[in-house]
Amino acid sequence: MMMPAHCRAARGLLDWTPTKLAEAAGLGASTVVQFELGGRAVSAKAVQTIQHALEAAGVEFFDGDEPGVQLRKGGPRGDPAAAIPVEKLNASNDD
Repeated sequence: MMMPAHCRAARGLLDWTPTKLAEAAGLGASTVVQFELGGRAVSAKAVQTIQHALEAAGVEFFDGDEPGVQLRKGGPRGDPAAAIPVEKLNASNDD
């Protein structure tokens, strides 16, 4: 199950605010904020909905010895421009 830290990290990768994530998940912004803060209990269904919204935007969650998050190859929603390394960005590959 996704942890609050994974959610914050995933939003950071997408450069999303809690409000943007809430809109993508069809939930209230307070639900996202409360989940990330670990304040009040958030239902497992809400956490799953948040995770699915992040995955639909291109985030991959992985388990193992060091669980974490990363952007899917090709970036959010398979955007090929997101796969260009920062050091290779220039006006010729700017869309």
